[in-house]
Parts: sequence; structure tokens; C-alpha cells
Amino acid sequence: MTDAASSSDKSPSFEMTWGSSTSSGYCSDSDSDSEFEQYFTARTSFIRTPRKEKKDEQIEWGKQELTTAEIQQKVKEYNAQINSSLFMNMNKDGSYTGFIKVQFKLARPVSVPPPKKGHEAGGRKAAGVTRRTSFYLPKDASKHLHIRSRTSAREVIEALLKKFTVVDNPGKFALFERSERHDQVYLRKLSDDERPLHLRLCAGPNEKLLSFVLKENETGDVNWHAFSMPELKNFLRILQREEEEHIKQIVQRYALARTKMQEALAGSTPG
Repeated sequence: MTDAASSSDKSPSFEMTWGSSTSSGYCSDSDSDSEFEQYFTARTSFIRTPRKEKKDEQIEWGKQELTTAEIQQKVKEYNAQINSSLFMNMNKDGSYTGFIKVQFKLARPVSVPPPKKGHEAGGRKAAGVTRRTSFYLPKDASKHLHIRSRTSAREVIEALLKKFTVVDNPGKFALFERSERHDQVYLRKLSDDERPLHLRLCAGPNEKLLSFVLKENETGDVNWHAFSMPELKNFLRILQREEEEHIKQIVQRYALARTKMQEALAGSTPG
């Protein structure tokens, strides 16, 4: 960790540490030239299950405008409440630095460059073939980011993708503010220019009051134009497999019910 107090807000800078597990998803390589991509996973599903999360209430942390004196007081109170070394620090120009924790809640796989290979098995250098690997980030993985008070939500997303070497368009993702109140979970999508560290400072270190979640950028309808042609074709293959599996399960369920009814009829005594 670098000394946060020595940082300034003139240029974006991020420092990240693992918050939980490392990547351990199901992986596959793909050739973009052949426009074919496979995802080997038993967890893929386009059928969404009901969620307990609500979005009908908006948290107002971001609307709090603080003076330099108020920021100093809040930083002091914040540091007094944490039991780790993830302190916030004031800078001479009135800005501040600190840590935010971002939890990953991604339903779709992400794409990363494959391991570099100088030559193919035959000794000839692979030319003209672009490959990439797609995998699922582990469920509930998280990252700690060391950011500045003026760091935007969009910069946080870009930094996370860079750390994971994810090559997907940052526009596919969004940073959400999560809070728990009255046994309910509320989510609010942050705008690109909102400042996550300001929200963290205003809310305090309690993650039930405020935490950050990285999710797919859902705007009501999926922006399919943001996906590449191999991704779109692969989604169609996944949908077809899910449809075939769903039909198979229904046929088996009705066949089992029919067999039981026939056995019941055969064993019953006419009366």
C-alpha cells in the first residue's frame, strides 16, 4: 500500500488489493476469425429468478455538500470507526483519498486475452488469429480500490476491468450503490460522474448502510449492439441449449406422470 496522504487528485490513480477469492470460473478459448465462441459452464442461464433487491428508494448520500472543515471531521470520525488499516487521508488541497470495496455480481462471462504463446505446437508462429478467453468471475468476489475523492464511478469501472485485464466494453457494466434497511435491500445505479469515495465518506464504513456492486449495465432492455458478433452467436447457442433442456424436462415430467396414472389405473379394481 502506498501512503494515501501523499497522493493528489490531478491524475487518476488506483491501487487495488484482493478482497476475496481469485478467478476460478469455467474457461474456453475462442477464435474471433471463425466467429465462434464457446462458454463451458453449468451455470449459464438467461431465465432470471426473482430478486429481493428493490430500486424504489434512492439514497441521498451523494447530495451532501461538505466544507473542508466538515470533510476533516468526517474523515476523523470515519477512521475512528474502522478496525483495519484502510484509512482515509486528507490532502493539503482539501481533497482526500481512501478505500472502497466493490463486490462483483456479474451474471454473464467476461472476456480476457489468452496467455501469450510465441509459437504453435508445430513450431510455426500463429499469425492472423486472434484468440480470447471467456470465463465467469467467481461469485461474490470483491476488490478493494485505493482512490481519490474526485475519482468517478466510470473511472472505478475502467480500473476494475484493467486490473482483471477484461477486454469487454466498459459500457457493458455499471456501478451500483447497495444499502440494507428494514430487512430490505435497495440498489441505485450510479451515474458515470458520481464520486464513490464521497458516498463512502458520507455514509461511513458500515457496509449495510452503503456498499458498492459491479453489475451488468441493465437499462431495462439489453443493449445487444454492445456485444461482438461471436458473443451474440454464442448467446443464441446458449438459448437454444436451454430451450432444448427445458423441453426435455417437461416431456420427462409429463411422461412420468402418465406412467404413474397408467399404473394406478391398472391396479385399481373396477367398481
